[in-house]
Amino acid sequence: MRTPAASKPLHRARTDSRARGAHSPRGVLAPNPNERVARPTFPASTLDIGHWTLDLRSVDQVMAEERAAAFTKRSVKTSAKLAGLRLVTSMMDLTTLEGKDTPGKVAYLCRKALQPADPKYQVPPCAAVCVYPNMVRYARRFLGSDSPVHVASVATGFPSGQYPLRTRLEETRRAVADGADEIDMVIARDAFLAGDHAKVFDEIAAVKEACGPAHLKVILETGELVTYDNVRLASRLAMEAGADFIKTSTGKVQPAATMPVTLVMLEAIRDYFFAAGIRVGMKPAGGIRNSKQALAYLAMVKETLGDDWLTPALFRFGASTLLNDVLMQIAKTVDGNYQSADYFSLP
Repeated sequence: MRTPAASKPLHRARTDSRARGAHSPRGVLAPNPNERVARPTFPASTLDIGHWTLDLRSVDQVMAEERAAAFTKRSVKTSAKLAGLRLVTSMMDLTTLEGKDTPGKVAYLCRKALQPADPKYQVPPCAAVCVYPNMVRYARRFLGSDSPVHVASVATGFPSGQYPLRTRLEETRRAVADGADEIDMVIARDAFLAGDHAKVFDEIAAVKEACGPAHLKVILETGELVTYDNVRLASRLAMEAGADFIKTSTGKVQPAATMPVTLVMLEAIRDYFFAAGIRVGMKPAGGIRNSKQALAYLAMVKETLGDDWLTPALFRFGASTLLNDVLMQIAKTVDGNYQSADYFSLP
């Protein structure tokens, strides 16, 4: 397996054990640190950040799409399927991002995230609930301070990102002060597409600092980035700037998460781990609506990054409608028959 050429990270390496990679992810071949790896001679994209220049290999569109399509043909049955569906539930950021969100709806969402199904199905809690910043305090009040379910909040002018940086930073600080454990920020796609990579980098770094103890997920809005090369470029930029997770989409733009785009981002995470020794998480969001799709994503994560990433700490699903389909499949596997969707609460 040819490994990517190492590059000097553009920020100081994180020192917490969560971020440091003491060993290669299981199932993925690690590069020999003493081996000199030739720089790639195939076409490359260039990321310019001040006086730094980072060459990235161009994405082979045909192979990315063919390999991503292959994961959708996998068949998972019986006990393996049940274990996979429970894992999917534990990785879910249960989301409501509507103008009609109320404190009552947020409390209902939190209740479902804590106990998605009847205890007899042994379904774990969801990873987080994801709400607008002004709903964070209601989610925190309902969940309490020691809940297994985290509170995530979209910030930085979601979903457009077309707000002054000062406003976006204040929104981030306020969400964290109200109790957010995680911040999902959107990048300035206008700056990225105009080639102002330094501005995007600086804004991500500023938001990361404003997050304080909260984790930062950086939303690329891949549906607006046009090409796979841009997706790979934006992924590496976000990781260099300090992202704890990179995320495909806001869910407000189509296409949202797709298998090929997610594969490109997973490979960027793998290459960054080899280069910098830092584990970064991944969150596909928008468009994942059924259990079969979710299990295909798990297979892709396992075969691209290894077993280490099969945990809510490093992989999430952004979802509002996925959970009920997963619960219906769990009930069918345990009971032997399908239940009507009417037996499962919204969302």
